[in-house]
Amino acid sequence: MAIGSDLELMLRVRAGDAASFEVLLRRYRLPMVNFFRRMLRDRALAEDLAQEVFLRIYKSRERYQPEARFTTWLYRIATNLALNAIRDRKDEVNEASASEESGAGTILDRFVDPQPTVEQRLIQGDRERLIRQAVEGLPDNQRLAVILHKYQDVDYRQIAGILGVSESAVKSLLFRAYETLRVRLEPLLREGQI
Repeated sequence: MAIGSDLELMLRVRAGDAASFEVLLRRYRLPMVNFFRRMLRDRALAEDLAQEVFLRIYKSRERYQPEARFTTWLYRIATNLALNAIRDRKDEVNEASASEESGAGTILDRFVDPQPTVEQRLIQGDRERLIRQAVEGLPDNQRLAVILHKYQDVDYRQIAGILGVSESAVKSLLFRAYETLRVRLEPLLREGQI
């Protein structure tokens, strides 16, 4: 089995090593699915788009040039797919999100720990819904930057490469996004729930 840095693996993939591609796929499949789920709030679409990312990587493997980190290239592909899906499915995503929020069972089903009381679960579900709505209400680029930074743990430099902007533009984008979130989530901040 091929082990190594992302760059080494991708260079092996470019040379035709399928085992190295499998390592990259296992390493980044779940982060890609999580990224798409946060961006699109649609599990099935997230799975499909994560698969599409790796399909595109494999198809373009012979043209790969290590000009940036592999993860920057990976998230750039994912970002483009996510933004296209948002544009193509804006109404569908809003309807799915609204119907998901209307059913208390779907919110409560997300809890892994079966120990919390019903009241604790309702409070937690309401808190998550408010945070999700606040993040979803951000403009696409701000939402994307927040998801990459906060949930995918991507640094400023990589986000800049993914979005095709400067690091200072990313910092500005995140500052505006976090400021908007702070204002929208003020009641939760006051109550110490965040």
